[in-house]
Amino acid sequence: MTKTIVITGAGDGLGKALARRFCSDGDRVFILGRTEATLRAAADEFGERCVPVTCDISDSASVRHAFGLIAQQTARIDVLINNAAIYAPFELNEVTDEQVMSQINTNIAGPVFVAREALGAMEAGAHIINVSSESVKLPVPMMWLYAATKAALERIGDGWRRELRPRGIRVTTVRAGKMFGENKTTSGWEPEVTMRFAAACAAAGMPMMEQPLSQFQSLPDIFRLIVDAAPDINLDHITLGARRAD
Repeated sequence: MTKTIVITGAGDGLGKALARRFCSDGDRVFILGRTEATLRAAADEFGERCVPVTCDISDSASVRHAFGLIAQQTARIDVLINNAAIYAPFELNEVTDEQVMSQINTNIAGPVFVAREALGAMEAGAHIINVSSESVKLPVPMMWLYAATKAALERIGDGWRRELRPRGIRVTTVRAGKMFGENKTTSGWEPEVTMRFAAACAAAGMPMMEQPLSQFQSLPDIFRLIVDAAPDINLDHITLGARRAD
């Protein structure tokens, strides 16, 4: 059955790869992101089943406006994928107020704002999927705040799961490893920051060039299985770690 799916952070990376797959499968997909031009380019590529909605998930007013637009086009949301996140390495002595609050507001408050608005259109059988990170368990240098926000998202998902179970709504946490691909092949950080991060990882015994890396396009098949899983199957926590091909 065709599903109505909302994906945050869908202008590039994993979100875009998921949108491409679900649209090609015949689902109706609302893609959310902060950059209208990027979303429009994706929608033009994926066809009329893809609906771009500009939204800054860290801003509750922006989220309310976005879901008001979505409500004008559909009365039902079957799947919400909280994928959007901000990550950047820094040390405690140098981190700015903006860096702290942008990660907290986007990675923690954002999924809450989005799920709250989506919930009114979700019925029994609906599904919320929160995308977490392997950094929750890996001691990655200079990424302690990002790891903490993802750990918080996992805990939030546990609470939602218990709260929404009586309504027949599933909540799944997908903890993913390091990925690249699509039009996102670098971190986007300043060269000096990247060099310091690489040096810190090497000193911690985690040299960047030796870490396994997966591709965004490797994950949509798995998300398809999650979305289509039989209603009598629990899908609470799923780990998709990157591995080196033999």
